[in-house]
Amino acid sequence: MTAGALAAAIRSGATSAEAVTRRLLDRIARLDPSLGAFAVVDADRALAEARALDAELCAGRARGPLHGVPVAYKDLCVVAGLPTSCGTALRDYFPGEGESEVVARLRAAGAVTLGKATMSELAMGTFGENRVQGTPRNPWDAARVPGGSSSGSAVAVAAGLAPLAVGSDTGGSIRIPAACCGVWGLKPTYDLVSRRGVMPLSPALDHLGPLARTLGDLALALAAMTGATDAAAPPAAGRAVVGVARDGEFGDCHVEVDAAIEDAVKRFTRCGAEPVSYAPPDPRALMDATTIVVRREAALAHGRMLRERPEALQPFTRARLDTGLAIADADYREALAALARLRAEFLAAVFTRVDLLLAPIVPEPPPVLAEVTAGEPAEVQARMTRFSRFARLFNGLGVPTLTVPCGVSADGLPLAFQLAARPDEDRALLALAARWDAARGAPALMPPNFSEEFLDG
Repeated sequence: MTAGALAAAIRSGATSAEAVTRRLLDRIARLDPSLGAFAVVDADRALAEARALDAELCAGRARGPLHGVPVAYKDLCVVAGLPTSCGTALRDYFPGEGESEVVARLRAAGAVTLGKATMSELAMGTFGENRVQGTPRNPWDAARVPGGSSSGSAVAVAAGLAPLAVGSDTGGSIRIPAACCGVWGLKPTYDLVSRRGVMPLSPALDHLGPLARTLGDLALALAAMTGATDAAAPPAAGRAVVGVARDGEFGDCHVEVDAAIEDAVKRFTRCGAEPVSYAPPDPRALMDATTIVVRREAALAHGRMLRERPEALQPFTRARLDTGLAIADADYREALAALARLRAEFLAAVFTRVDLLLAPIVPEPPPVLAEVTAGEPAEVQARMTRFSRFARLFNGLGVPTLTVPCGVSADGLPLAFQLAARPDEDRALLALAARWDAARGAPALMPPNFSEEFLDG
């Protein structure tokens, strides 16, 4: 069942928050030892929260649209009473200054806290590998990358261990795992979702957002995370022009990715949109500025661990932080100024021509984990850079960007594209995506090894 259907069933009395939570906890206990989606599962508290929510409902009080719906949080969100390791070897790497605001908002909307989802160390890792805590397994194929760094969040949702999960995105860390695991993932407009109580990687580029198996659930989660009272997306006005970027910096994709996007473009014409081929301005200068900013800010955020506990970090993470420490303050300030100017120029050039921008999110179906993570840190970094090259631009722009699952490859692996809108047009983006999804008429993707069991219980 979707999160929306679960909430409706709980409100109607057809089931209870405790029954839903218990069933998911049982499923986690059976399946997660082989999947590794969770860093921490707090079963006792989840059941206590669910029972309290059932009691509130019996007393005539419904907290919100997610009343009784269990949620998993990426392990960089502070949850009171739980450790926040941030994918490191340290049990409580990031204590924070209080519980994450996003946790508080989802709790206020009625969500039950299942636990903390695994992640790449310090949110640095496009493929989702974590040699300290264990790498989550892609439920479509355990040998393939789950995507990073919100790897556990995507795996938990894809395998039916949680109907909703929270992730973070600094260079594609929500959208790439969502694509690799066949779920929907949204990087909202920059600062739309509060990052208070969340471990920083690059404050200028960090975004917090939801992952879900359906677009409707994604909209429910976003509304709760932002404190909105209405989760419904507004009707899209007029005939939206969708610019399709598939050449230049958005080219050189696997043939099946190209074919899936071509099919997706055709479906846009059936839902009142006007897809047009579009070549955005050259983003390389903006990307260069973004790279300097993220590396310097990551080094500032985590330099203390690099200085005091370097042996606790994986070689790849250590190498990336070392690169950031080598960036001079003057170069960092210059990059920040350039980023602001280039962002404004890029947005003005693109969104005066089109209403939305469609592009690939990853250049190929999920690759084999052992192959792409082998070798020296520089080799792994080069592969990560290539795999994430379509995603990082949109963090620099700060615009809402959505991963849209759009089919399965010949090898049975999920395929996806991304769709971006103007700043603060998150709901309009979801509205057009909903029209596209309705025109497609296909059910939510579910890994074949998990779908029948999930449906049959």
